[in-house]
Formats: sequence, structure tokens, C-alpha cells
Amino acid sequence: MDQQDNSKKVLFNANDEIPTFVGSDRQSHVTTYLHNNPAAVPLTVLLISIIVFGVVAGERFFSPFALTLIFQQVAIIGIVACAQSLVILTAGIDLSVGAIMVLSSVVMGKLTFDQGLPPEVSITIGLLCGLLIGLINGLLVAFVKLPPFIVTLGTWQITLAINFLYSGSEVIRSQDIARQAPILQFFGGTIEVGDAVITYGVLFLLGLVCLSSYVLSNTAWGRHIYAVGDDPVAAELAGVSVNRVLIEVYAIAGLICAFAGWALIGRLGSVSPQAGQLTNIESITAVVIGGISLFGGRGALAGSLFGALIVGVFSLGLRMLGADVQWTYLLIGILIIMAVTIDQYIRKKVL
Repeated sequence: MDQQDNSKKVLFNANDEIPTFVGSDRQSHVTTYLHNNPAAVPLTVLLISIIVFGVVAGERFFSPFALTLIFQQVAIIGIVACAQSLVILTAGIDLSVGAIMVLSSVVMGKLTFDQGLPPEVSITIGLLCGLLIGLINGLLVAFVKLPPFIVTLGTWQITLAINFLYSGSEVIRSQDIARQAPILQFFGGTIEVGDAVITYGVLFLLGLVCLSSYVLSNTAWGRHIYAVGDDPVAAELAGVSVNRVLIEVYAIAGLICAFAGWALIGRLGSVSPQAGQLTNIESITAVVIGGISLFGGRGALAGSLFGALIVGVFSLGLRMLGADVQWTYLLIGILIIMAVTIDQYIRKKVL
């Protein structure tokens, strides 16, 4: 054996029976680190993307306004991605998130302007609407044992139909909302710090990420979510109520999407039943790029925020360079494939 080849160099333990390969150990340490810190890769990609576009697009990309604009653009997707993350961590998926978001916003607007309810009551009912649809998803997945993909595909279509039937495809104008029910536009309010412009929607997103990350990392319920996603049978044997966890996760995801609907009104200024048609796909994109495994049980919610920001950086950077929008889709598609490939590689090496 070549004594100089570190990748094949063998060190023996005290009893000279079990060899340890130095090169393999280094590779194992890297994969173990990435497995335990799944947000490390998307964070690295995000930082590299910011640096590259900052160099190519010039100083204007690094301006406080441009950087906070990225947060404003991804706030809605980021909020929905938090909901999607909770579901995917249980090895499920929710295709209805976008429809829940839009229907909740429509309910808030219609009850206020058509039924004459106080906007605070309309908002509460809109939030409960999202919670209810999420609860239905959870019950069908947990007790009827239907695949999450099929369940949420069905509720997506149903919710979308209810949205258009109930709204009559009518848009509630921003001027009317600002005059009669400004609280509906609450999340569109801004705080200016120098040239930086931060909306309440962005602050809500950051607070939601921090709170959800804490819950997932430091509570028994959070550990149960990971356990259910990793191996539901083993989780059940360990005393975890798998059905209850699934119902709670889907219900909370629906509630978060309803908050996203409220934030959507603030972002657009109006209530539009046509808004957010691609939110379900965009949320999954953010989650996958953010390093959360589609097979469940592994990932950090902060990674979804990084994934959403990566999409925002690519979109703004390419727009500043005058590039065709299709380049954004091309690069994001490549990132999705790379993210899933890395996830598969890490799972094989660690498991």
C-alpha cells in the first residue's frame, strides 16, 4: 500500500484489529455536518449569489433599498414556505397552500365589503377558514390514510373553485380598502431606516421563522414532527401520536397560509381572487432549495427562508442585468435538481 496516499492511509486502533480510513473519515464528517445542518448549503449558495450579483450588477445591488426589496418580494412566498416546510418535514406535501391563501384573503375582503362585518371580525373568520381547510387535509391524511399529494390536489381544486364562485372574480380596489378598512392592508405598512424599506409583512415572516425554528428545535412537539417524517412506525412505537401530529401540522399550515392571505392584501393593496396562482409551486421550490428533504424528517425551517431569498436574489439580479426572465427559471430549475441530488447523497451516506 502506498504510504503517501492519504485517501487510503490506514490507522489502527489499540488492538490493531479495526482499520480507520482517514479519507473516508473526512468525507463522513462533511456529510454528517451537512446532515445535522441542512441550512448550511442554501445559506452558502445565498451568500455566493449575493456576492456574484453584487460584483456583476454593481453597487446598486448592494444598496439598502435593493436588499430590502428582495425581502419584500419574497415575504409572501416565505410565509407560505414555512407552512409547506412543516408539512414536508412529516414526509407529506400540501398543494393547496396557495388556494388557501387566496380564499382566506377573499373571505376577509368580501365579508367586510359585501356583508358589512367589522374588518377585525372578517379577518378572524378568514384565518379560521384557512385553519378549517388545513384541518380537513389533516383528517383525510391521518384517518382516511389518503396520500397527501392526492388529498391536497383535491382540496386545491375545490378551494380554488370556491374562491372564484364566492368572489365572482371581482377585485376589491385598494382605494376602497384604504378608505373603509385599512387594517386589511396592515402588513403592507412600512418602516424606513435610511434607504431601507421594511414592511410589516417582512417582519412577520422573520418572526414566524424564528418562532417556528425554536418550536421545532426546542419542544417535544417539534421533535415529534421530525420523528413522524423520519419513520412514522418507529414514532408510534415510541409513544408519539402520529395521527394527532399530522392533523395539527396540516391545520397549523392552513392557518399560516391564511395569515399569508392577509399579508397578500397588504402587499397588493387590493383583494384579488386571481392572485397567487403559482404560490404552491413557488413554496415547494423554496423548501427544496432550502435543504428540507422531500422524504421528511430532515431540514431546518430557516433553510426555506434562505431558499426563498435565493429565488429573490436571482430574480432581482437578473432583472438588473436586463436578462430574460426565462434565465431565472432555468437557474432555479438547476438549483432544485442539485438540492435533491445533494439530499439523496447525504441520506445514502449517513443512513
